[in-house]
Amino acid sequence: MQTYSASPPKTGLLPTTILHTMIRVRDLDRSVAFYRDALGMTEFRREDYPEGQFTLSFMGYSKATTIELTYNYAPVEYTHGSGFGHIALAVSNINAACERLTSMGVEISRQPGPMTYRASNGNRDVIAFISDPDGYQIELIEDSRG
Repeated sequence: MQTYSASPPKTGLLPTTILHTMIRVRDLDRSVAFYRDALGMTEFRREDYPEGQFTLSFMGYSKATTIELTYNYAPVEYTHGSGFGHIALAVSNINAACERLTSMGVEISRQPGPMTYRASNGNRDVIAFISDPDGYQIELIEDSRG
């Protein structure tokens, strides 16, 4: 079993930022349209790799942290496996967000409401779930921080 030292490493040796999370998509234009139009993200950059037979699109609300949509030219069926859970996004008004998404044809797989279980600190987030065009689960969390 691997053990990890509790002593902090020297400055500069630890990562400092989460840059992106990558998911594979079957139709890049459809996925970009979903993340842009339904979720309000911006496509910050797109990179084509003809020799590698793939294209990357980086979507997000800021350039600091993005979702990398990876489109492989060769048709491949992907499975999400049991290890992937979801992508979580903050919304200021979950009911209004879900009404807007529903009007756009996005299916709400878990209607807005409090989490089933309460955290040890008493917190009980208000959440909803949707799926992107490739079936990735997206959790919407009402952000009450103002």
